[in-house]
Amino acid sequence: MSETFSNLALGTIIICTTVLIHILGLMSITSLAGGLNARFKLHGRPHRVAVMMAIVLGLFAVVSVEIWLWAICYVLLGVAPEFGAALYLSTITYSTVGYGDVVPAWEWRQFAALEGITGFLMIGWSTAYLVTAGVKFGPFRSGEHF
Repeated sequence: MSETFSNLALGTIIICTTVLIHILGLMSITSLAGGLNARFKLHGRPHRVAVMMAIVLGLFAVVSVEIWLWAICYVLLGVAPEFGAALYLSTITYSTVGYGDVVPAWEWRQFAALEGITGFLMIGWSTAYLVTAGVKFGPFRSGEHF
């Protein structure tokens, strides 16, 4: 029973850290995209496509940092034997792919499940951000591609 509460407590701390990384990352991406638009006065579609590319790469960077955070936790907790396996486990868990070829020990499954839920939410949030950014900074107009 206390093992479950330990998993939930530690998971809550890592979830809060993940959300903080996501917030700061999205704020940075927004600032960068706004700066690119202002600096280059990007009004044509080809230039706006370049801004969208920067936004997508920024989102990949943010999500990668979050995945690495969970992977580092897996290594520190002894859930995975080495960082490569921990990074793979974290990536398939965060993305909710869950191949099942690498699974945590029974006592850490609740912790890993929390990463899956967190990843699902962060990917959804990133998708919503990307749609909004496509209209605000990118080559799309509201209602044009929906």
